[in-house]
Amino acid sequence: MTLLHLSFYSAFTLSALGLAFHRTHLISALLCLESMMLSMYVALSMWPIQTQSSASAILPIFMLTFSACEAGTGLALLVASTRTHGSDHLHNFNLLRC
Repeated sequence: MTLLHLSFYSAFTLSALGLAFHRTHLISALLCLESMMLSMYVALSMWPIQTQSSASAILPIFMLTFSACEAGTGLALLVASTRTHGSDHLHNFNLLRC
């Protein structure tokens, strides 16, 4: 395993652990999701370079598009939940009730 692969795997793993263990605020959960998407984007960007193929060069663009959509949706949910509940603490939300 090269140092490049180790850095991608460790960035993704640390973001997933941050998402799993530090879920007090919605903004921290969104930041962990964005860092996971960023590490996957960088890994997908470097993958065609390492394999010398041009067939999968469009995958990072799709990943970046979905990441931007996810960020916009997450920020809209953050604003809506802050307006209705008064804060972005995740323990205030009852996710089973509409």
